[in-house]
Amino acid sequence: MLIIKGNLKKVTLMDTEVKTLDIVMLVDDNDTDNFISKRIIEITKFSHRVEVKSSGKGALDYLKEHENEPQNLPSIIFLDINMPIVDGFVFLYEFEKFNELVRNKCKVIILSSSDNKRDIDKIVNNNHVIKFITKPLTEVALDEIKLSNI
Repeated sequence: MLIIKGNLKKVTLMDTEVKTLDIVMLVDDNDTDNFISKRIIEITKFSHRVEVKSSGKGALDYLKEHENEPQNLPSIIFLDINMPIVDGFVFLYEFEKFNELVRNKCKVIILSSSDNKRDIDKIVNNNHVIKFITKPLTEVALDEIKLSNI
């Protein structure tokens, strides 16, 4: 069983057709974490394309540039919490201002090493956050995402 944002889902591994996502985005100021996460995504064929942004601002700029081009929007945004200037909280605040197309297409998954319970509780209660994953990103975590039909 997987528990994702309070929804209980039964997962059957047999006869499960899992599709590869077109685009995912990594938003993290740590180049090593981005490299590792990107390689895991590529090796597992989780996504055809990985957009890597080293800041929350860079990610917001990308979304703004492509907000009316659904084919260029990521299906999933893996977002770190602790980044300079535009952290995960500011990113989510600004994300709320995007049009419905962006907000509905882009699902946000927190990918963080933070163990600050207050921060975690605050961010997972955001309407746009569908899951919290502790770094590093793993094949198991990606399998759980695929199986939950996010």
